Amino acid sequence: MISVLRHCRHYTKPNEQRQILRILYMPPVYAVISFFSYRYFRSYTYYSLIEVSYEAVTLSAFLLLLIEFVAATATDGDATKAIERKDKRPLPIPFCCWRYRPTKPYFMYTVKWSVLQYVIIRPAVSIAGIVCQIYNVLCESGPYSIYFANVYLEVVDFVSISVALYGLLLFYGLTKEELVGRRPLAKFLCIKLIVVFTFYQSFIFSALEGRVIKATEYWTAGNIADGLNALAICIEMVFFSLLMMWAYTVDEYKMVTTKTTGIWRPLWESINYWDFLTEIWGSFKFFFSRSPGSSSGKKADFAQAFGVGGRSVEDGDRSTEESMRLAPYPYSNTHNADSASPVLS
Repeated sequence: MISVLRHCRHYTKPNEQRQILRILYMPPVYAVISFFSYRYFRSYTYYSLIEVSYEAVTLSAFLLLLIEFVAATATDGDATKAIERKDKRPLPIPFCCWRYRPTKPYFMYTVKWSVLQYVIIRPAVSIAGIVCQIYNVLCESGPYSIYFANVYLEVVDFVSISVALYGLLLFYGLTKEELVGRRPLAKFLCIKLIVVFTFYQSFIFSALEGRVIKATEYWTAGNIADGLNALAICIEMVFFSLLMMWAYTVDEYKMVTTKTTGIWRPLWESINYWDFLTEIWGSFKFFFSRSPGSSSGKKADFAQAFGVGGRSVEDGDRSTEESMRLAPYPYSNTHNADSASPVLS
């Protein structure tokens, strides 16, 4: 939370720091929910399903953060110049037999949708799991069985997160030269280490049930294993918070010539997920307009796909791509139009 407050007090690049704050919430969210799952151990399954949903938020925020980093390298705020040197190239393994063109609108829309779909699918899987648990058809702690819902929910979640991670890998592989100096791998590992560490830790405690962990008069072996897992997560999140404080340092956002900012606007913008909805809706519109029989109007260009706001083609002779200012979604308020140099009060 110290790192969160420091970013709020030096909120000089809202488009980037909005996403950083969402990522920095991950350790406290995991710690708080784990504490409640430890305190109310009989409802452990419900809390664990809620907890893992926040991973979808952090992965989506991380993609939008990378896009902002790449946008910052563009010459004269030209969206196309950020990756105009990228030629047609093969997809990463295992789809390397197909090739894609990075400067086409479909590329950015597909990358965004590949990650943002997880912010829809993962909460939906958790909600379905909670409903199944209420009706005793989830069977999360038991062996996989086609007669219970857990196996099907796990398959859906696995496919969804695999697509999201592939989209992140694709975008990073394309823009790693532009991301030099921003420590993208360290930032990404902070997120995935939490997920991987908690997953394998839970697996180990489950494997110890009935072997090392024995039932007591008041607690079952499963209750003890779940409680130990939740307690360990609460402690581990302290160390992951320190790791994130290093990876998502506030030093690069401090400006000597500006006053510190208030904390309420950054906090509100970090929990306002309208930009997620805007990106998801934009991708829906793009793919719908390309569907057979669709009578779409204006054709999307690369600048719109990259996520920018600015003038239209009618504003001058320059193309939309050449006159756009990079941003995750258009600002209607000119007071905050320049995310890199906001007016501070």
